[in-house]
Amino acid sequence: MGYSVGQVAEFAGVTVRALHHYDAIGLLSPGGRSAAGHRRYDDADLDRLQQILFYRELGFPLDEVAAILDDPDADPVAHLRRQHELLTGRIARLTEMAEAVEHAMEARRMGINLTPEEKFEVFGDFDPEEHAGEAERRWGGTDAWRQSQARAARRTKEDWLRIKEESEDWNRRYAELMDAGESADGERAAALAEEHRLHICGWFYDCPYEMHVALGDMYVADPRFTATYEAVRPGMAAHLRDAITANALRRL
Repeated sequence: MGYSVGQVAEFAGVTVRALHHYDAIGLLSPGGRSAAGHRRYDDADLDRLQQILFYRELGFPLDEVAAILDDPDADPVAHLRRQHELLTGRIARLTEMAEAVEHAMEARRMGINLTPEEKFEVFGDFDPEEHAGEAERRWGGTDAWRQSQARAARRTKEDWLRIKEESEDWNRRYAELMDAGESADGERAAALAEEHRLHICGWFYDCPYEMHVALGDMYVADPRFTATYEAVRPGMAAHLRDAITANALRRL
């Protein structure tokens, strides 16, 4: 007896209207009719419908689908092989697109809305997104994190360049202080420690003295932060930690 048009529509996830259209243009004409003249589809019709839907999913227009399926030199295995190649290619493209979207989402969370060229101009070889996931896990629930993200979302390329310039200038002056042999609890070190705190307050989040002291401890405890300061000047992480602590004690 075969299958009715309604049954086939339900099997295939298409509309009855679409099946009627396929019949009207000769793309998929059912193999039989009921005694009342209703369309009846057999297994061969369902196989052809599956082929049609494969090519439609891949974006082929109906006239091209008809030409492919009616090619006398093509066999069912050739159709499947072609579809496998097309689907594999599409999967690869979609995977690339998904990765690009994930990267864009991460950049948005970090507030780094720059082109690749701009990122390189601002950050050079340093990737500010590298530890974004870990940073969010560690501080994502804090007011400081939320404040930092809100400010970062409004930041422009020029803002990032200013942050970089201010940081490099501060690093240079702190290294000079250490080269001069000045102690971490001296006046000049305290002034630079306070400038360091205000830089955080101005660009990222409110940083009271207690939080600043905790950051100073982290600069020594976390090897990655230590490496950042040690690259500027050996011994700088510990010296800065001590200067931050001394400055906080002066002002609290």
